[in-house]
Amino acid sequence: MIRPATVHDVPAIRTMIRELAAYEKAEEQARASEEQLREALFGEHPAAYALIAEDDGTGEAVGYALWFPRFSTWTGTRGMHLEDLYVRPGARGGGHGRALLATLAALCRREGYDRFEWWVLDWNEPAIGFYSSLGVEFLDEWRVCRLSGEPLEELAARAPEAVGTARAV
Repeated sequence: MIRPATVHDVPAIRTMIRELAAYEKAEEQARASEEQLREALFGEHPAAYALIAEDDGTGEAVGYALWFPRFSTWTGTRGMHLEDLYVRPGARGGGHGRALLATLAALCRREGYDRFEWWVLDWNEPAIGFYSSLGVEFLDEWRVCRLSGEPLEELAARAPEAVGTARAV
């Protein structure tokens, strides 16, 4: 069963985020607290949304998908960025990942989103094979760019004074 996450799912989502980070060999980077996730998912202005995959027999959360809208200047339309897709190892192969992705694809259609995009690590062959079976287009010509920590601070320090008029949402 796939359902929208509720505020009561935050502890399970946080646990699964840490499990995903451990699988991706980056557990120390998964620092989001339950309070941060609660605010991001269920606060006054949500930054992201989540779905929960439940085991049919026990009702236990066995997976989740966390996404947020994005915008394409080229198409002039919104799209969806899938930040996390995770199914616990014991539940893999049971159709939960496909059901989460199908639910998100249906949401894209309903909302008029032209694009549904996410990243996958180049060494994650099981995920790459799964995505390939769905007909996913891999965009090898694009590189992910990230600015964080000290380099972000250094660049921010170079901002002109007029930056106070810009607004982050």
